[in-house]
Amino acid sequence: MNKLVSRAKMMKKQIFYILFLISTISFAQNPMVKAEIDTTNIRIGEQFQLKISVDETKNVIIPKIKLKGLEIVDSTKVDTIKNSLIRKYILTGFDSGAFYIPQQQIFVKNQAYLTDSLLVNVATIAVDTTKVKKFPIKAIKAEPYTFDDFKIYIYIALAILAIIGFWIYWFVIRKRKEEEEAPTYRTLPPYEEAIFKLNELDEKLLWQNNKVKEYYSELTEIVRGYIERELNVPALENTTDEVLEMINDFKKSDTIETSKETIAKLKDLLREADLVKFAKSKPLAIEIEDDRKDAEFIIGNLKPKQITAQEDELE
Repeated sequence: MNKLVSRAKMMKKQIFYILFLISTISFAQNPMVKAEIDTTNIRIGEQFQLKISVDETKNVIIPKIKLKGLEIVDSTKVDTIKNSLIRKYILTGFDSGAFYIPQQQIFVKNQAYLTDSLLVNVATIAVDTTKVKKFPIKAIKAEPYTFDDFKIYIYIALAILAIIGFWIYWFVIRKRKEEEEAPTYRTLPPYEEAIFKLNELDEKLLWQNNKVKEYYSELTEIVRGYIERELNVPALENTTDEVLEMINDFKKSDTIETSKETIAKLKDLLREADLVKFAKSKPLAIEIEDDRKDAEFIIGNLKPKQITAQEDELE
C-alpha cells in the first residue's frame, strides 16, 4: 500500500515538471515583446523597416528607441492589431559597417521586457570609375550680384536725397509758403485793415459762445491798433487813461479830425472792456452789439487832420 502511494506521488511530481517545461517552452516561443526588421543588408542611405510588437494592449509603454550608427527617418503611431500593439520605424545608415539595433526595453503593466538585438549590415555603393565621364576643370565663376552688394550705396544715396529734400523744403518751399500765408491786411491802409479785422471778429462768434472776455480783448485791440497806425502813437502799449489823454491832447492841439461824441464813445468802450477783462463784468447782448457799432464809429471818425495847401502857405 505504501509503495502504491509513493508511486502516485512520484507520478504527480513528474507530471508537474512536464507541464512546467511545456509552459516554459511555450513562453520562450511566444515572447511578450518582439523586434523585427525587413532586411539585414542595406546600402548607404537606403531605408529599411523596424517593427516592434507587444502581445498586450493595456498599460504598455514603448520608450524612445536607442540606436548606434543608425538613424530614424520616420515612425508610425502605435496600432492595435489582434490584441497586440505594433509600432513601425523607418531607419537608415550613412556609414558603412555592421551595426546592432540594441535590445529595447518595453514596459508592460509596470514590468520591463527586452527585445532581441538585431544586426544590420550597411554597405557602400560601388562606383565603376572606368565608366565615369571626365570633364575639364572649369574656371572660377564670379558670384552674381545681390542686393547686399549695393545696399550701402543705396542707403547713402537715400540719405543724400533726404538731405537735399529737407534743404529744398526748409529754405525754399517753407519760406514761400510763409510768404503766401502772410495776412494781406498788413499792407492795407489803417481804416481798411481795422474794418477787415472787425468782420473777422464777427465771424468768430466769441461772445455768442460765452467768450465775452476774449471778444472785448480783440475788439479793443483792433481799435487801439487803428489809433496806433493812424495817429502814429503807442496805443497798444498804453493804458486806457493814457490813450484818452493822448486823444484829448490831439483834440486840443487841433491835429486830429474827430468829435466829442467820438471821444466819449472811445472812453466808454475802453472802460467797458476794462470792466469785462479785470472786474469780470458781463454786459448784456444788446450792450455788446452797441459796443461793436461804437468801435466801427470810432474808427470811421477818428483821423489825423489833413493839412491843405492854403494852410501850408500861411505857415
